[in-house]
Amino acid sequence: MSQIYITMSGSDGAIFSAHWRVTHNGETTEYHEEEVRVPAQFSYEGTALEGTVTILSDGERLEVDIQKDGNRSHSSTQGKGGTLTLMIN
Repeated sequence: MSQIYITMSGSDGAIFSAHWRVTHNGETTEYHEEEVRVPAQFSYEGTALEGTVTILSDGERLEVDIQKDGNRSHSSTQGKGGTLTLMIN
C-alpha cells in the first residue's frame, strides 16, 4: 500500500483549512483540518487523494507538496481565500 505525504509551507504562521478525501482499498475516508498553521505535515495510507486547501489569513502565501510512490506534486497560492484543488493517483 502507498503512503501519501503532504507538506504545507509558505508564509510562517499562515492559517489554512484543508479537506482531504483519501481512497484506500476501494473505500474513501474524508479528513477535515480547520485553522491549521504553517508549517504542517500530514500522512495518509491510500492509493489516491483529492483535496481542497484554502488560505484563511490575509496576505499570506501557501505552498503544498504531495509525495506518493516517488512522484511529487507542488502547488502554491497567495492571499486570503486563495484555494487549491489537488488530486494524486
